[in-house]
Amino acid sequence: MLWLYRILFVPALVLIAPAYLWRMRRRGGYAGNFSHRFGAVPGLPARRAGVRRIWLQAVSVGEVLAIAPLLEALVKADGAEVYLTTTTSTGFRLATERYGTLVIGVGYFPLDGWFFSRRAWRTVAPDLAILTEGERWPEHMRQAARRGVPVLCINARLSDRSFSRMRRFPAASRLMLDGITRLLTGSNHDAERFRELGYPPARLTNTGNLKLDVEIPRLNPGELAALRRELGLPDGLVLMGSSTWAGEEAALVAALRHVRAAGHGCSLLIVPRHAERRTEIERMLRETGLRHHFRSRGAAKTEVDVAVADTTGEMRRLLQLADLVFVGKSLPPHSEGQTPVEAAVLEKPILFGPGMGNFRLIARDLLERKAAVEVADAAALAAEAGELLGDAGRRAQLARAAGEWHRENSGALERTLTVIREEMRKLEATGIR
Repeated sequence: MLWLYRILFVPALVLIAPAYLWRMRRRGGYAGNFSHRFGAVPGLPARRAGVRRIWLQAVSVGEVLAIAPLLEALVKADGAEVYLTTTTSTGFRLATERYGTLVIGVGYFPLDGWFFSRRAWRTVAPDLAILTEGERWPEHMRQAARRGVPVLCINARLSDRSFSRMRRFPAASRLMLDGITRLLTGSNHDAERFRELGYPPARLTNTGNLKLDVEIPRLNPGELAALRRELGLPDGLVLMGSSTWAGEEAALVAALRHVRAAGHGCSLLIVPRHAERRTEIERMLRETGLRHHFRSRGAAKTEVDVAVADTTGEMRRLLQLADLVFVGKSLPPHSEGQTPVEAAVLEKPILFGPGMGNFRLIARDLLERKAAVEVADAAALAAEAGELLGDAGRRAQLARAAGEWHRENSGALERTLTVIREEMRKLEATGIR
């Protein structure tokens, strides 16, 4: 099956290249270090005797943020050296800014073709490879197997779509799972799905979701006031759209109008999932006649009705301004959802649509704990936002429940580190490197 994958890789790459390159151009930031995609690796220091080298792949911003405590523990407590790769330009930029002095290098993950992957592996030469969440690359794992390097998949999850496809094509499923030495799932539900796909139970551990272990530094009143001024948000309530997708910004504007019509002083803070959609969002806002400002253009000079935070890596700070948070990619026709975890950690009342497929269990838990409210569509979003922003007591109840849910679901970091350290000890016992 691997040889078929290798044969099909080249024509598949040719077919998807135009769309891939167009998306890269549209999003921007991909021109630098483009050679990394083809297996080139930034200059890494020579290996130090007795020090384990780990190749850690974190796809994008969410994963890059989630690995922070894990990375600190591996480098500072365990003395390992880590080469960190990411897939997106936003993830690369954030990884460089946050961890540039902690890791031995930051690069883009290579395309999963035989030559590109082999080239990167020869240079990095890790003792252990770690993949996050949905990353399961057959060639990457094959290169690890050829060198006797264990591969751990941490915070592993299966979306509804991936699970359905892997059940339908068992040969492809084996190709993506057989090379994983240990699979550490983010939930019991994910663990059961991997077992159903035939992954050996003895190599599978439910360690819990690392993203639930996140600790977010709180801004003090002065910092909050300064951030509010920079965005141009006036005094009063703030409705926030977190990681919004197409169509949801318009739904939030309609909700803002409804809230204001009910007599509540309120402004809107939009944080789009993809900053490159700013032109599309601005066109929509101009048609509304509402005063608006885009954060990428610097500090606002006047107060606005709508602030658009078209920047990267600021979500955790921006959420602290919100009185009510709507989680994006969840209103029809979207069905996958974005993470509500940071909002829960910060004890914010949460709204989301019915399309939370990638976070189904988290969404279900939040709903069962009465820590969030589901809205069916844009009209329901406006109605519920109006009710909640007019009821401080109900918002406080939702916020408390969200905080309690988070505190009860922590501990994934230590469980994950325990397994990683077990694998490291096995390397010591076998005398590898």
